[in-house]
Amino acid sequence: MRGFLASSIGVTCAAALALPLTPPALAASARPAPAAEAARPALPAGSPAMNPADRRTAEPYAAGSTQSLPLEPLTRTRATPSASSTEQGLSRRAVRHFSLVGVIWDDPDVELHGRVRVRTRAAGTGTWSGWQDLETHNADHSADPGTPERASGRVRGATAPLWVGDSNGVELRVSSESGGGAAGSRARASDTRTQRAALPLPSGLRLELVDPGKADTTSLGVGGSRAADARNAESSALAEASAANSELAPLGATEIAALSRAGTEQEYRAINAAQLTEQQRQAKPYIGPRPGIVTRRGWGANEGLRESGLRYTKKVKAAFVHHTASGNNYRCSQVPSLIRGIYRYHVKSMGWRDIGYNFLIDKCGKIYEGRAGGVAKPVLGAHTLGFNSNSMGIAVLGSYGTKKPSKSAVKAIARLSAWKLGLYRVNPKGKTYLKSAGSNLYRKGKKVRLNVISGHRDGFKTECPGRKLYGKLGSARSKAARYQGR
Repeated sequence: MRGFLASSIGVTCAAALALPLTPPALAASARPAPAAEAARPALPAGSPAMNPADRRTAEPYAAGSTQSLPLEPLTRTRATPSASSTEQGLSRRAVRHFSLVGVIWDDPDVELHGRVRVRTRAAGTGTWSGWQDLETHNADHSADPGTPERASGRVRGATAPLWVGDSNGVELRVSSESGGGAAGSRARASDTRTQRAALPLPSGLRLELVDPGKADTTSLGVGGSRAADARNAESSALAEASAANSELAPLGATEIAALSRAGTEQEYRAINAAQLTEQQRQAKPYIGPRPGIVTRRGWGANEGLRESGLRYTKKVKAAFVHHTASGNNYRCSQVPSLIRGIYRYHVKSMGWRDIGYNFLIDKCGKIYEGRAGGVAKPVLGAHTLGFNSNSMGIAVLGSYGTKKPSKSAVKAIARLSAWKLGLYRVNPKGKTYLKSAGSNLYRKGKKVRLNVISGHRDGFKTECPGRKLYGKLGSARSKAARYQGR
C-alpha cells in the first residue's frame, strides 16, 4: 500500500487548482464560523459561570454552527429541595435553530455517572418532545492514550450526540447517580434514614446545540485578506481530502461508484502492485466487489473544520462495528445533515481532529466516507479506545440496544468489510491479533486475539454497538466471506 499512499500526494497541489471551492453539497458548511465561535477556547476546569452578556457571545449562529450553553444548578424549591451541584440543567427556553444535541465537560478522563435528559421543540410545529436520554458513557469512542490527538489539550468529555431534527427550543436535566452500591443498599436496609452520597458531576458542563447547515445556503463570501486566507485554507483542505481518493474516483467526486468483481480485482492488483509476489499477482484475490461510497464532498463536509493533514496507521487487520447512539428518528434523506452534525460535534465540541469513524452506514444501507484520508487507505481513526491502530471503525447511524438494525445496514457492513479487508488480504471470518494501547479491558501492550469483524465491546467494556446490532455480527462475517469468494 506504500505506493498507493504516496501516489495521491503528488496530485494534491494540482487538485487545489482544479477543484471549485464550494460544491453544492458543501455550500452549507463552507461558511466560516462566526468569530465568537472560531475563537472560543477550551474552558479550564473550575471556570465560573458566564454572565448573560458573555453567554450571548458564546451562542453564535450561522448555517453550520454550534450554540454552547453553560449548565446551571437547578433552583431549590419546595418541589425540589435537594437540588444542588449534583443536579444541573437548563430551563425551557427558545434558542436558534439546531438539529443535534450533546453535553460536554472539561476533563475527557472523567465520566458522567448519572442521567442526561433533554426535551426539544420542533421548529415546524412548535410541539415539544417528550424527555429523551443521551448516552453518557461515550469516552470509549476516542483516540488512543498518548497519541497527539488525545494529548492536544483540546479534547473534552462528552455524551453521545442525539439527533432531534430541526428544533428551536430546549430544556435539559442532568442528574448524578447515587453512590454506595451494595454497601449503600445494606445501609438503607438497616437504617432508612441513611442516604447514599451522590457522585459529583463533572466540572464545566455545557449543552451543545449543533446546526449542521443546509446544502443550499450561501458559499464563502468575499472580503479582505483574512477572508481570502480562509478561502485558500478551505480550498487546500478540500483538495487534500479529495486527492486522497484520486485513484478511485475523479477529483471532486461526490460518490465513489460501485465496481464489478472483475473491476475490483483489477484495481486490487494495481493498488497492491508493489507488495504482491508474482504468485499472488497470478492468483485470484479474495476480495469483495467495491461498494458505492458517498465521499466527504458528497455529504458536505466543511474541510476547514478539521485539523489539516492526514494520519495513517500501517494496515487494516480488523473492523470494529459501532452504533452512533444518536437515535433512530432520522430519514435517510437527512443523513448528510446528520453526519455533518456528528462531524461538527466531534471536532468543535469534543476537540477531535476530525470525525472519529472511518465509515458510517445509514439504515437504508448507504455507505459514507468518514475520517479524511482515502477510503482504501489505512486511515487512523478515533473510534475504539485502545485499538485504533491497524483497524477501521464502521458506525451504523442509530441506537441498537433494543432496536434491530435493518437488513440493508447489516448487508452494507458485510459488503464494505469484504472489500476493505480484502485490500489487505484479511479473511473477515478469521481471527487476528491487535496490541492494546490501553483500555478498561486490556492493559497497554497486551496482544489481544479478536474476531476480524468485532464489536466495539470486544475491545472495551461498553454497550456499543448495542445488543441487537452486536447479535448480527456473525451474519455480517459470513456474508463478507462469501462476498470475498471464500
